[in-house]
Amino acid sequence: MNTIFRTDNSKSTIIIRLMVGLIFLSEGVQKFIRPESVGIGRFEKIGFDNFGFWANFTGTFEIICGFLLIIGLFTRISAFILFVIIAVALFKTKIPILVDKGLWDFLHDSRTDWAMSMGSLFLLLKGSGKIGLDYLFFNSRS
Repeated sequence: MNTIFRTDNSKSTIIIRLMVGLIFLSEGVQKFIRPESVGIGRFEKIGFDNFGFWANFTGTFEIICGFLLIIGLFTRISAFILFVIIAVALFKTKIPILVDKGLWDFLHDSRTDWAMSMGSLFLLLKGSGKIGLDYLFFNSRS
């Protein structure tokens, strides 16, 4: 279990943690304060069954995991959850663009999704870095 929480000495990892964490935290909050366009309404438009549940479920995990990334606690677990969320978003919202409009529209419309997925994957592989609670709690005891 310790390998999930161990991380390296990198101080610069905080840049990726802040990028991914703040964007997911913001998007999660918006699912609740702008439900028609970002939350329940968007999930209904996309075609989710039980769209209210999935919008709130997703928003809650984006808020929790985004915050955890910002402080660098449970970084790999949070990054994995957010990677799954963004993979579903890519599949549900961007693949139809690829099919209907072609490669260039797909690449343009999915640029944030790719950045978030790569940032999440980086954190999943790397951990929180030195400026994070994972490092403080799990590396300082070795």
